[in-house]
Amino acid sequence: MNDYYADLGVARDATADEIKKAYRKAARRLHPDVNSGPEAEEQFKKVSQAYDVLSDEEKRRSFDMGADPYAGAAGAGFGQGFSFSDVMDAFFGQGAAQSQGRGPRSRQSRGQDALVRLDIDLADAVFGGEQELTIDTAVGCGTCHGAGTQPGTGTRTCDVCRGQGQVQQVQRSFLGQVMTTRPCVNCQATGQVIEAPCYECSGDGRVRTRRTMTIRVPAGVDTGTRIQLAGEGEVGPGAGPAGDLYVEVVVRRDPRFQRQGDDLHATLELPMTAAALGATVPFETFDGVSDLEVRRGIQSGEQLLLRGLGVTHLRGSGRGDIVIHAMVATPTKLSHEQEELLRTLATMRDEEKPTGRLANPTEGSLFGKLRDAFKAR
Repeated sequence: MNDYYADLGVARDATADEIKKAYRKAARRLHPDVNSGPEAEEQFKKVSQAYDVLSDEEKRRSFDMGADPYAGAAGAGFGQGFSFSDVMDAFFGQGAAQSQGRGPRSRQSRGQDALVRLDIDLADAVFGGEQELTIDTAVGCGTCHGAGTQPGTGTRTCDVCRGQGQVQQVQRSFLGQVMTTRPCVNCQATGQVIEAPCYECSGDGRVRTRRTMTIRVPAGVDTGTRIQLAGEGEVGPGAGPAGDLYVEVVVRRDPRFQRQGDDLHATLELPMTAAALGATVPFETFDGVSDLEVRRGIQSGEQLLLRGLGVTHLRGSGRGDIVIHAMVATPTKLSHEQEELLRTLATMRDEEKPTGRLANPTEGSLFGKLRDAFKAR
């Protein structure tokens, strides 16, 4: 039975770190790409097999109990459970094998995601609806259907990498001669070279075009809302799968309403007489004309509500409100008769010589109501 401890040059009580260190040292010295010859290759297989056993707790325990995990196996080395990544780790550190890549890659790849802007009116944000969107994007080439070649032609094996999609290079380092692998730039790591590129797409397998699509805008969107449309982005090279399309919504400013959350705010200018006497005012909303009841004696800055006529909640049911801010308009031009009527009214209200008073900032506020409640006790 093989003595794997002796093959690797470690004691039977060696730690996992000592085993790995010994293997790395032996691998650098005996690797076939660094030290050619049948003797070195055979010795490299022996230390590789020894490391495969001793670095695995189950295999090592089995060997220590007198069993050989490779007993009866035809030969030793990479084909008997030994991972090539261990060799790469020995030279370049953990995970080096994964970073090198193996074999040619596909000429097809996923396309990029795209971001476009969509301007809509406030009414469209309130109710949602369908919108037409025109975008410039990449689509599959209709001439070569993604192959990238002229019709009737094909590809040939790359002369540089011989179809492997990668090339190997031996370099000198402080470890000695080390073999590195890098993607082949002649064929872009595909292993195949296009001899006659398609005249329409120049070998890319896709072309740029402008297309118009209809999308559904959900009710309640606001400026900055992004709508994701899966598979509607750019087609990838070689007519690969399309990326996603993200539509960023921008709501245009409305001349009547200002949006705050899902509420719509508006200012209503009222004649002095309507403010004093009260009135029913027709008010235009996105749902049509509503009768707005203006209470008697309303003051500038006071609010009136039209409930449930604001913006639809984007994630939920119901809608916001319309908040109307009253602004009492003082007449600036009066006829002689109107002026006399106002003077008569001022006399009747004892307001011919108003003294005026400073408004109390807490009057009508929560603080003012609490203050008055305590005074009444």
